[in-house]
Amino acid sequence: MPTNFNVSGRIIDIHRQEIYPGTVHVSNGCISKIVREATEATDYILPGFVDAHVHVESSMLVPCEFARLAVPHGTVATVSDPHEIGNVLGLKGVEYMIENGKKVPFKFYFGAPSCVPATPFETAGAEVTAADIEKLFQREEIKYLAEMMNWPGTLQRDPVVMEKIELAKKYGKAVDGHAPGLMGEQAAQYASAGISTDHECFTAEEALDKLAVGMKILIREGSAAKNFEALIPLLPEHFRNIMFCSDDKHPDNLVEGHINLLVKRALAKGQDLFHVLQAACVNPVEHYKLEVGLLREGDPADFILIDSPENFNIQATYINGQLVAEQASSKIAFTESEEINNFHTSHKAPEQFAVPATDVARIRVIEAFDGQLITKEAWASPTVTNGFIVPDVAQDLLKITVVNRYEEAEPAVAFIKNIGLKEGAIASSVGHDSHNIVAVGVDDDSIARAVNLIIEAKGGVAAVSIGKSQLLPLPVAGIMSADDGYKVAEHYAALDRMAKEMGSKLASPFMTLSFMALLVIPSLKLSDKGLFNGDEFKFVPVAEKS
Repeated sequence: MPTNFNVSGRIIDIHRQEIYPGTVHVSNGCISKIVREATEATDYILPGFVDAHVHVESSMLVPCEFARLAVPHGTVATVSDPHEIGNVLGLKGVEYMIENGKKVPFKFYFGAPSCVPATPFETAGAEVTAADIEKLFQREEIKYLAEMMNWPGTLQRDPVVMEKIELAKKYGKAVDGHAPGLMGEQAAQYASAGISTDHECFTAEEALDKLAVGMKILIREGSAAKNFEALIPLLPEHFRNIMFCSDDKHPDNLVEGHINLLVKRALAKGQDLFHVLQAACVNPVEHYKLEVGLLREGDPADFILIDSPENFNIQATYINGQLVAEQASSKIAFTESEEINNFHTSHKAPEQFAVPATDVARIRVIEAFDGQLITKEAWASPTVTNGFIVPDVAQDLLKITVVNRYEEAEPAVAFIKNIGLKEGAIASSVGHDSHNIVAVGVDDDSIARAVNLIIEAKGGVAAVSIGKSQLLPLPVAGIMSADDGYKVAEHYAALDRMAKEMGSKLASPFMTLSFMALLVIPSLKLSDKGLFNGDEFKFVPVAEKS
């Protein structure tokens, strides 16, 4: 429980944009007063960081374990969209995240998922209706309508989309956006529906168009999508309308750092300290109306200590006056968590992944990119063996499959480049947003082996090669582990190394893999129902006939 105590040091006052020596007095979890006075203490005191948009599920950790790993980096709160578990378990999954987060002294604020399922072109495990969203808005933990990924429906003012947005307005909630590539008049039309943010900008020009129509821009740096370099030059002029977020961060990367890494990088580029902290601390609290302290009298005692603005090493993290991390060590204890799931499919045979080569002139290929969620549509001449189109490792042309995990169905199969495997296969039941099983491999036998490891565990991440296999079980909704977060991070790091030893040059092979089924990000993706063009929002054939 919080106690009464004082902390002295050099206070970084973001609102007044000044730094001065003083003492912060904490009483019953709140800041009772801040006194300017001389002190020999050398640490700097400032508000804690807020991740302005994250899917906690993508860490593969339940919320209470995510918190354990985040607090040593100065994070005190997250703005969390639970649509990943929502796609698996619906309202029950969202409520699981809320209740699990309450097990630890950390400030989780959730959104009501707006697009579950994300599209009608894939099989999800559940649906979150407008009635569900209204029910969620009546909970104090729900602060906003989570990212409106159905940007075509928003532009067209689809009645179901607009009903959800109007509910957010009725309850005074912000509406998060998700509109990759929208610019000009389309960006203006999207914003005019009531959308207030976007975290999908991958160019400064796109971000400027959205800023011009009143949207706030979230600079994202996750395990796969990395937009920091492209967008950080916008900070000096737009610091009041920019926030930092991770969106999706795997456990090994979370052990290494969180929002603090964006802060350090921005400062290393010569960005103004107060502008950076406005984005990292203040803007999310004000935009989403969070009960997070900003180092003012009367605020909750949510603050951090650092050694200096130059080094920015986190010395301690306090939440509601409780010391939750010190000297890079979490003081949040491991907590047991319930396991809930929705997984109903059986083993797959290698021949179920075969692609006949009858009269095929060329094949469509998903072109993946390191550090991006977007893909491109490419074309290739098929390599044919015994009447079937097969992967061509020499050209880095591999096979990709999405397997429905909610019911028995034949796998969807296509081809992909830039994954880089030279042998074996990798697979995961973390497959945004419906979380079917996604796998990429060099041959059908390896793909079947990797997929079946996931099916046996009812969720997980797997890699198989000649004579070797590894599996990280994810029994919570098939996307999270309830184990110790640091152990999960080690296990995942070993899988990541194995994928790279198998030939992948990607910075985060499994994170990239997980987005190859995300239909709402252009241009070409694969769902359990087939190959999908995200620019035109329609299915397209894998092969073009001769």
